[in-house]
Amino acid sequence: MDYTPYLKFYPNFPIKGVNFVDILPLLQNKEVFRQVILDLDALCTTPNVAAPEARGFLFAAPMLCADTKVQAIVPLRKKGKLPFSKGDLIQVEIMKEYGPDHVYFRCSDLAACQPSGDVIEISFFDDILATGGTAKGLAEGLNRQHVTVDGKTYQVKVKEFVFLVEIDDLPGRSKLEGIAPVRSLIHVRESD
Repeated sequence: MDYTPYLKFYPNFPIKGVNFVDILPLLQNKEVFRQVILDLDALCTTPNVAAPEARGFLFAAPMLCADTKVQAIVPLRKKGKLPFSKGDLIQVEIMKEYGPDHVYFRCSDLAACQPSGDVIEISFFDDILATGGTAKGLAEGLNRQHVTVDGKTYQVKVKEFVFLVEIDDLPGRSKLEGIAPVRSLIHVRESD
C-alpha cells in the first residue's frame, strides 16, 4: 500500500531548514492504521521491540495486540518519565538534529523480553529515520547491556532497525548499517 498520500510535510518546522514529516494523519483512518501496524510487524523479525517516545509508542504498542509476533515493548523515554528502582535505569546520550539529548530505559524492561539462546534480540523501531543520531545512540546503549534472568545472563543485541518513514536523502541509513540492517516502510526525500 502507498502510504505517502497520508503524510503531511511542514517546511521549516520546528526550526528553519527542517522539513517535518507528519505521520499523525495515518491515525485518522482505522483501516490504514491497521494495515500500517501489520506491515510494520512484518518488518520486525524479533519478538522484542524497543521504541522511543512518543510517536514510536503510537505504532509499536499496537503490534502487541495485532496477533503478531511482537511480545514485548521496551520503552525508551526522556528524563523523568520512567519510574525506576535503584540500579535499574540506564541513561544514553543521543545526538539529534537539534542537538544532544538523553534518553533512558530500564534493565527490568529488557529482562521482560523473550531471549533467543544467549541473546535478547531487539528490533529497534522509531517513526522517522532522518540523521540517525537517536537510533545510533540508543542501539549502542542497548548493545552494551547484559541482563540476568533466573540466574542466566543474556547479551542484548539490536538485530535490526525498523522505521515507519525514512528520509532517503539524509545520512541516517549510512550511520546505522554498520550496527544492524535497516528496514523502512515508507520512503520520502527531504528535497521533495
